[in-house]
Amino acid sequence: MTSLAALAAVAALVVTVFLALIRAYLGPTVYDRVLAVNTIGTMTVLLIAGVGFLMGRPEFLDIALVYALINFIGTVAVLRYIRRRRARDAEDAESAESAEGAP
Repeated sequence: MTSLAALAAVAALVVTVFLALIRAYLGPTVYDRVLAVNTIGTMTVLLIAGVGFLMGRPEFLDIALVYALINFIGTVAVLRYIRRRRARDAEDAESAESAEGAP
């Protein structure tokens, strides 16, 4: 019964990753894409932890925790980069508009 439940869990994770890949490809905004990539990272953490549990290797949990931390830091870094880039683009557009209006 354990192997059937594990197979069902892995299948659910694979389906979720596939749906997140579709969202990452089709996402209308950059935030949808970042969220999809973050979801894929979270599913990878769950998959690593599940494989470690099934194989009886508790050190896989340490690997999953490190991967989760890297996933979180990467997501925050990408979102900060996007926010700063948009603020810089808005500032550039504002300065271009004021330069056009100046004599």
